[in-house]
Amino acid sequence: MVTGIIIAAAIVGGVGLFIGIFLGFSGKAFAVEVDEREEAILGVLPGNNCGGCGYAGCSGLAAAIVAGEAEVGACPVGGAPVAAKIGAIMGQEAGEQKRMVAFVKCAGTCEKAQNEYEYYGIKDCAMVNMMQDGGPKGCDYGCLGFGNCVKACPFDAIHIMEGIAVVDKEKCKACGKCIAACPKKLIELLPYDQKTFVQCNSHDKGKSLMDVCLVGCIGCRMCVKNCEAGAITVTDFLAHIDPSKCTNCGVCADKCPRKIITPRKIPVS
Repeated sequence: MVTGIIIAAAIVGGVGLFIGIFLGFSGKAFAVEVDEREEAILGVLPGNNCGGCGYAGCSGLAAAIVAGEAEVGACPVGGAPVAAKIGAIMGQEAGEQKRMVAFVKCAGTCEKAQNEYEYYGIKDCAMVNMMQDGGPKGCDYGCLGFGNCVKACPFDAIHIMEGIAVVDKEKCKACGKCIAACPKKLIELLPYDQKTFVQCNSHDKGKSLMDVCLVGCIGCRMCVKNCEAGAITVTDFLAHIDPSKCTNCGVCADKCPRKIITPRKIPVS
């Protein structure tokens, strides 16, 4: 009996020793060499793994930069400081890094936008968007206010205020998670220094829009006529400001009869 136990233990121990030696040899024989620059870049990246760069986490971006498939300034979270460090590792100039932030193109708060019916279902924008008329809101293009963008933001930079999503640009890292989460496609990235915005996304004609929202853009072109920089265009009844041309003079905001052209609203904490 004792002899059998000793033999069994010896066999198990021998098998374990063999497997250990085999794995150790295999690990060395089939090891994949990692470029030291890749590890160095991974060390300076913020480690949020948000995917805002378009790659599967920070390790994916580090590998892409070393392979020449991504720019040294591809991390939206790290911004210029991280780009400079990565540039030094790669022996490249990082170049000018323009900080971007998310902006929600809707000002249809609970007081300003009408509802067509009451919704009592799951509090999820994607679900609500599949309901009758794209949700209870009278404006088919407006923010639904159920916070899918809030849930998606890893930086606590977006909140629901008075029924619509509002971005805190000081916290926003431009990772793009909120853009992907919004079923209405209301959110876009704009330069951090931009001060003048059209806070609307509706393409409805004037009267149809005015019936459901007190502030939506009606495409009257008053902003276009008064913009000396030629930064504003109107397409399908909606004004759009080109940040590369806009001087942030504020004339368009003053002339807009609907007061939908406005400085970014930042939540007060």
